[in-house]
Amino acid sequence: MTAPVQTLQGLDLRAEIDRLRRERNAIVLAHYYQTPDIQDLADFVGDSLDLSAKAAATDAEVIAFCGVRFMAEVAKILSPEKTVVLPDMAAGCSLEDSCPPERFAAFRAAHPDHLAITYINCSAAVKAHSDIIVTSSSAERILAQLPMDQKIIFAPDKNLGAYFNRKTGRDMLLWPGACIVHEAFSETELLKLKLDYPDAPVAAHPECPAYILDHADAVGSTRAILEFALTSPAETIIVATEPHIIHQMEKAAPHKRFIGAPGADGNCNCNMCPYMALNTMEKLYLALRDLEPRIELDEATRIAAKRPLDRMLEMAGRSVGGGDLGARG
Repeated sequence: MTAPVQTLQGLDLRAEIDRLRRERNAIVLAHYYQTPDIQDLADFVGDSLDLSAKAAATDAEVIAFCGVRFMAEVAKILSPEKTVVLPDMAAGCSLEDSCPPERFAAFRAAHPDHLAITYINCSAAVKAHSDIIVTSSSAERILAQLPMDQKIIFAPDKNLGAYFNRKTGRDMLLWPGACIVHEAFSETELLKLKLDYPDAPVAAHPECPAYILDHADAVGSTRAILEFALTSPAETIIVATEPHIIHQMEKAAPHKRFIGAPGADGNCNCNMCPYMALNTMEKLYLALRDLEPRIELDEATRIAAKRPLDRMLEMAGRSVGGGDLGARG
């Protein structure tokens, strides 16, 4: 049961989180899309799979995953012996929501000659129905190892699948899901911004629709966008992904200017992930105090979901956190 809000009054949340982290032998993970206060106290900040892999390599008994539910599930899949808590169990994902396990299983059954390549942004139950899991940084490398005549279902992100169809010349059958954050970017407003900053390159996540990627100078995973921002000689960079990644950019390159790509209203407020925003310092403190909400997976689902994850790691050469940034053209 969630503690009353008044019990948190007067607490030094950072100090209390640090105390509980030591007492629980816990590790705090923060995705790049978390707020700066959570990023700054985390043991590791990064992309979802990379975070889970790092946590699995530690002797921590508790993983507090400040991200969304599917990410915490991956941590549990890789570290079944550890307690995994998510500050707010309502922190879901529009991609996960777009692909209910029972519908995906029926879709697979209707296309028995297709291999199911599934983006990691899905539930453990959907992973269990998949052949290979991919990340945005590993997908191209894995697809290159499959025959061109191999029929493929790509789920759940239609934009990411369409991007790899264009890049690889494949014709994968795409599940009709999308990320609400990356769909919120406005082409019209982006073009206006490019007019204001003609020398600023655009770095975009491949979850964006094609009409945004068409204007990008570089396309890649969240970590790849960060690496591009830090290595590009440009002094100003337009960033087309969830804007909290800019916190890491500004910390690493304070002399540069990073501008979030705008939404339809001319600013990037609508591009902040509402699910990620559910995690707060208060909820992180309570999760470490109470060891709730806790991620629980039945062992059959966990093993079935781990199988396509293991295949990805094998095919990707265990490069789970790499850049793999693609330049346009």
